[in-house]
Amino acid sequence: MQPSAVTNTSNLTASPSQFYTWQNYRCAYEIHQQINITPDGIPLLLIHPIGVGLSRQFWQRFCREWYNTGQRNSIYNPDLLGCGESDMPHVAYTPSDWAEQLQYFLQTVVQKPVIVVVQGALLPVAIALVQKESNLIAGLVLSGPPAWALMTKKSPEWQQKFIWNLLDSPFGSAFYRYARTPKFLHSFSTRQLFASDNAVDAEWLNTLLAGAENPASRHAVFSFLAGFWRQDYTSFIASIQQPTLAVMGETASSISQDGKKETPDGRLAHYLACLPQGRGLKINGRNVLPYESTAEFVAAIATFINEVY
Repeated sequence: MQPSAVTNTSNLTASPSQFYTWQNYRCAYEIHQQINITPDGIPLLLIHPIGVGLSRQFWQRFCREWYNTGQRNSIYNPDLLGCGESDMPHVAYTPSDWAEQLQYFLQTVVQKPVIVVVQGALLPVAIALVQKESNLIAGLVLSGPPAWALMTKKSPEWQQKFIWNLLDSPFGSAFYRYARTPKFLHSFSTRQLFASDNAVDAEWLNTLLAGAENPASRHAVFSFLAGFWRQDYTSFIASIQQPTLAVMGETASSISQDGKKETPDGRLAHYLACLPQGRGLKINGRNVLPYESTAEFVAAIATFINEVY
């Protein structure tokens, strides 16, 4: 299959959307590489965040910058079930579900060790993936990982189920219709995600609007909001033997009350104290570093990958 250009840069090609079947669901992905250059180095596996309109498209700016700086690693960029071009069944998704999807993807499509680059609160998916398929994960990059309190305190199951049932209702459907409006998306992005209001640009908003067009995309978002990912991951983080880089925004924040008092330095210190082979740094930006501070983020993780591998 011949790759086709999908961006305005001459350095990057991506395969057209490709698909594989996992548990009878159709799952989408794309492979990025430099045009006319043989890939070199360990591949990257990207895990996109979950939210209104979010999918693998979150990583497009990162992929362009990665190759514009001369990196040659192949990039595998999948849509998680419930997002993007993957099927969107009406189910309550857990980190284990998505990790099993990615485990199958690694085993059948990638078939070689990767560096996992995971955004924000999808960290529990990466942790579960390490537990399931450690041999195919050579290292991890944590982009804006959640507040430490969120990663070490399990929310009650009754609360998770209550929120899910509340959202999985006509009320939730109405809420989602509002949540995918330009007004809400712009307001939420400026209040919770970006350090600079000016960074909430047309590319960002148009991507979210397109990603949220299918109302079935709400099930993944509601699963996230219900907190099915809220567990105590302390022992699992401490068991990660792969080299791990945590990249924190200078103005990183938390939506949850549990994490509001935590400083970016304090959050980074918690992760580094727990990770056996952890290293960390801060860069400009807030909570969506691969998009808001793309050049700095690429430089930071390229240095880590080239040093370690």
